[in-house]
Amino acid sequence: MDPIEETEGKKKSGIMALAIPLVILTIVGGGGGWVIGNMLAPQVKQAEEAAAAKEEEGKDGHSGEEEGGIAKISTEANGVVALEPITTNLAYPSENWIRLEVALLFNGAPDVAIAEAVHQDILAYIRTVSLQQVQGPRGFQYLKDDIEERVDLRSEGRVSKVMFRTFVIE
Repeated sequence: MDPIEETEGKKKSGIMALAIPLVILTIVGGGGGWVIGNMLAPQVKQAEEAAAAKEEEGKDGHSGEEEGGIAKISTEANGVVALEPITTNLAYPSENWIRLEVALLFNGAPDVAIAEAVHQDILAYIRTVSLQQVQGPRGFQYLKDDIEERVDLRSEGRVSKVMFRTFVIE
């Protein structure tokens, strides 16, 4: 027998030895996926039906939920007011921008006028901050402490906590 024919025969048998288990594993994996999918499908359908039922109940005007069906945390009933996002450039370097989203936790009923005054005060303060002042964890902590102090002064103690939702510097 020729050595070339011998290696071709070994190559073909090696390919078959690899292909057969691969086909078997593919069939087993597909079957397992089908079984798991059938087990989960009733749960998904039940969740969709429950969401549709809640939506029908909430059609009377205000249901306290977002479009996705998840209840909002920052509601006046909770005493939390989410301020509009603050986007401005830094004092130095002026080509760097900062975006900050803050929520205020009020003691008692939220006051929109105080929330708006706090928003404007935070905006004015952020415009005086340089990039070097807010770099690193210590700089962020100093910024947070300064903002909390300004909020406490502006709200005259009516805001008990300032919650940072996002903080991005570009």
